Amino acid sequence: MLMAAIAARLITKLVDVQDKYGEATVVLTGGTVGIGTLKAVADSPAAPAVNWSKVNFWWGDERFVASGDNDRNTKQAYDALLSHIPVDPDRVHEPGSSDQFGSPEEAAEDYARRLREAAAEEHAADMSDDRPEEPSALPRLDVVLLGVGPDAHIASLFPEQAGIREKTRTVVGVRNSPKPPPLRVSLTLPAINTAAEVWMVVAGEDKAGAVGLALAGANPVQVPAAGPRGTSRTLWLIDENAASRVPQQLVRKDAAGA
Repeated sequence: MLMAAIAARLITKLVDVQDKYGEATVVLTGGTVGIGTLKAVADSPAAPAVNWSKVNFWWGDERFVASGDNDRNTKQAYDALLSHIPVDPDRVHEPGSSDQFGSPEEAAEDYARRLREAAAEEHAADMSDDRPEEPSALPRLDVVLLGVGPDAHIASLFPEQAGIREKTRTVVGVRNSPKPPPLRVSLTLPAINTAAEVWMVVAGEDKAGAVGLALAGANPVQVPAAGPRGTSRTLWLIDENAASRVPQQLVRKDAAGA
């Protein structure tokens, strides 16, 4: 039920953004809820309401393994959704793999470059009165989907590690991930927090402690899930088990579970 509700919300959001801008940009996540949500989008009778050829797809993080490896978030996203909808291949931006780059740092630099190029193209096409003088390092991110690990990690930003401490770069290579595989590529918290909306999608009792700490205002270095903030809003779309350690005054029941 949770994943179907998030899928319905995502479809509606993408339609609304396309009505405003003509296109939409979503940053995908892996994990059980992230991939399950994509499968629910593919199965939804409302999915054709989105013009999928005008959706830009990025990823919050990726495992630095060979392209086509089943551990890849991108591979799982294709299996769940992208191979079932009429996407524009030029709008699907996969982080580099280990058969394309020699290190996660090289893949991170490439991903950051492509984000800058997308931002520059967006800036050049912006004819509005409030167009900034210079393009930013990131394109407009309408929705960023993020899962949360039992250790409170988000994307591939783990507690106390260098990635969650990064202040300037938009993308980092990750080594020694406590969750295998050890090599990864990840957006940083400053990059995530440029998004209009950040959706934290979480299910399961094993995530309850992390969710409770995050919503209690913990330090993001120790509890990375406490760090994401959308510029418009931040949504926690979680099931009852994941919400079990959240103070009741902070819980609002709705169609997405909690």
